[in-house]
Amino acid sequence: MNATRKVLSRFIALLVLAIVLAGCQAMKYRTLEAFGVEKRDILSGRVESARDAQDEAKEQFSSALEQFRATVAFDGEELEDLYDRLSGAYERSTDDAERVRERIDEVRDVAQDLFDEWSDELDDYESAELRRRSEELLQETRGRYERMITAMERAEETMDPVLQAFEDQVLFLKHNLNARAISALRSELEGIESDTRALIEAMNEAISEADAFIQSLE
Repeated sequence: MNATRKVLSRFIALLVLAIVLAGCQAMKYRTLEAFGVEKRDILSGRVESARDAQDEAKEQFSSALEQFRATVAFDGEELEDLYDRLSGAYERSTDDAERVRERIDEVRDVAQDLFDEWSDELDDYESAELRRRSEELLQETRGRYERMITAMERAEETMDPVLQAFEDQVLFLKHNLNARAISALRSELEGIESDTRALIEAMNEAISEADAFIQSLE
């Protein structure tokens, strides 16, 4: 019985939190709209932030790849220094990847709110012609958004195998910090290079789609 009460209490707490957060979001929108900032402007700004986060992550992943190349090309440097640089590159890549995920989530949130509001307000039109034109514009905007968010999600997914590969190398060296271990990593280089190239291509596509979407909103 106590266990049931605990589960119910937790559910109620989560429900209240969700309602409060939704209320905060609605209040935030109302405040911004009072200053002339519409959801459309918010969406444009968040897409821009997501695009910039992907651009930064792309550069960081390229830098991490270069660090891995330098590591497997070991030429007598201090092994601790090599490990520290590779580990640092991996940590920065992880941070940038998390930032990309957060920015994409923020884009999804405001886009859903914008499209829901736009769709609901179609019923407020008196003019059938204006309603039709607004509905067409909604569908066009939603279509461009879907192309963009699909590209962003594809780029987001391609980060995982690269991050996992870098983590594997860092963990391997952490417990086997010697010249033989570094030599063993050379066989991994081709696969990491291939995955990183795919990631950069996916991010370039997502960045291009983001630029096109931002321009369409303007």
